[in-house]
Amino acid sequence: MPSTDYHAETGVRIKKARLALGLTQKEFAASLGIVQGFLSGIETGRKRPSDTLLIALSHTFGINAQWLRDGSGESFKNDLAADQPQSCRAPLLDVIPDSFPEDPGTIRRYVSVPDLPEGCYAIVCYGDFMSPTIRDGDVVIFKPYSEQKKSGDIIIVHNRWGEPILRRYRIKDDEVYLAPDNPAYAPFRPDDGTRTIGIVVDVWRKVII
Repeated sequence: MPSTDYHAETGVRIKKARLALGLTQKEFAASLGIVQGFLSGIETGRKRPSDTLLIALSHTFGINAQWLRDGSGESFKNDLAADQPQSCRAPLLDVIPDSFPEDPGTIRRYVSVPDLPEGCYAIVCYGDFMSPTIRDGDVVIFKPYSEQKKSGDIIIVHNRWGEPILRRYRIKDDEVYLAPDNPAYAPFRPDDGTRTIGIVVDVWRKVII
């Protein structure tokens, strides 16, 4: 089979998987760290998906890599099946409600993560406050806060407006600061309206094409 036909069919399968997940091209592209135009080119067979992108599709969305390549097997891996250990899946949240973790709110989908600690959740990072450690569009895996924070940990907190933000927990001269890794932004001291949500345990880097 000519390579152009192969890649065109792969693009069709990627589109089918995206539609099965209920995601728009914009949402799907953003979660993978690629531009919407490039995704559109892949789905129509005009662009070739890299091996790195296929791996990201498999890890992030549980899509069967072999099915993506040649159409064989099931379209999705058995990560949603009852016989797979729950510790392999992290619920991906759109927002983190005030009632978290008792009520995690809306779960967008599940992210397949190898060697995932039990009880973890995932959320997509937006903005460049923690760049270059965590970049815009990266998937952040975090464990709900249940243990003592250590200076240097990256944590998720609700600020006074109820927005989840990522910062590095720092202690200096017995004062607590929440610091961005991006030097363009300033650290701040948490107040009574700042609530710790969880501690970051892993980051899935967006795919650079």
